[in-house]
Order: sequence, then structure tokens, then C-alpha cells
Amino acid sequence: MGGTVEKTFSSWSGGKDSAFACYKALGQGLEVVCLLNAVRKRYGRVAFHGVRRELIELQAEAMDIPLHQFWVNLDNYEEKYKAAVQKVKSLGIRGGVFGDIFLTDGRQWVEKICRVMRLKPTFPLWEIKTERLIRNFVAAGFEAYVVATQANLLGKEWIGRRLDKSFIRDLKRLKNIDICGENGEFHTFVVDGPIFKKRIQLMNTRKVLIRGYWFLDIRGYQLVEKVL
Repeated sequence: MGGTVEKTFSSWSGGKDSAFACYKALGQGLEVVCLLNAVRKRYGRVAFHGVRRELIELQAEAMDIPLHQFWVNLDNYEEKYKAAVQKVKSLGIRGGVFGDIFLTDGRQWVEKICRVMRLKPTFPLWEIKTERLIRNFVAAGFEAYVVATQANLLGKEWIGRRLDKSFIRDLKRLKNIDICGENGEFHTFVVDGPIFKKRIQLMNTRKVLIRGYWFLDIRGYQLVEKVL
């Protein structure tokens, strides 16, 4: 007889790292009961990515995984995160999945929260070489687009680009840019992949510059059936 499947939540930003971590966790036999997503209260968007909360809701619907969103300000993030985790623990959750790759400060913060909340953290992407990671992400069949960049590092022309072999090739030519954007150089939004039952079609977008960051403002979108 097999052991009990461990129930977990997936810490979710809507981008490639959280999606790939969720995918790998499922492949390891974990049961992802829900997605946990923080939304800036002032803007109704995901912090740093700048993605509308409705798009995260659409991702959850496309994957057929329940979503728990919670509102945060920059000065109460940890407090609100703990409260959100406490709420989803009622679903029988015993752990969390996180997309951290190599930043120890981020991992240590997660581990601290999980100790307090008595949860087991899982880091499926930890210390995988970032070029290998992004190539594996593309090879696995995910479709993602750049939705935010630090303007002094990656200009307007990078906004809206699809993550594919040509993207990887062009990014490798630049200096001081992590190819996965782990230092915050860029952020992405996933519209399709092996954990998606439907695909998100983006129909109306515009590029905007706000306080030193380029964003892709996605204004039109819909769920569509996947082409087999």
C-alpha cells in the first residue's frame, strides 16, 4: 500500500518560477490543494509583476486548482501572509511549494514562516543552474511572456517577448543579467503549459513605463480550449 499523499499549497505569482515549481512538485507526488497569491491592495495587481488579479484567477481556472488570494501592503506583507497560510491550513495542508532558485534571503524568510506555521517547505528549483532551468521550462511545453523589466537593465523591446530559444539566446548576450531574472531583472506571466487544462489568450496589451519599470498592461484576455 502506498503512503498518504502530502497536501500542499503552491506559492503563486503567475510567473514561470512559481508555475515550474508547482509542476515539479506535482511530478514528485505532492497534491497541490490550492494556489496562494498576494495582491497589492492599492493597485489590485500582483507585486513586481504588475499583473491584474483577474489574470491570476484565470490561471487558477485554467489549471482547475482553487485559488486563495489575499490583499497586502508593503508594510504588512508577513502578517497577511501568515494569516493566509493559517486559513488554507484548514484544507489539511501540511506544506508549501516555493519557486526560489538561489537567493538565500528569500529561502530563509520562507523557512522562518514555515517553522512558525508548522509547515514543510519544498523548493523544487533550488540551486538548479538558471540556464538549465529556463531551457527545461521551455522544453516542458510552458508558454510565458515577459510582463515587467527593470528599465535600466532591459528596455521596452523586451516587454511582451515570449520565453523561447531565441529569447534565451538574446538574453545570454547581455552582461549582469541572470537568465531566469532571479535578481528581479524581469518577471513573466504564464498562459499555458502541461499543468494547464485550458490556455489563456492575450488580446489587448500596451507597454507602460512606471517609476523605472516597464510593464505589459494586459487589458484583454480569455480562456480558450487547447489545440491538441
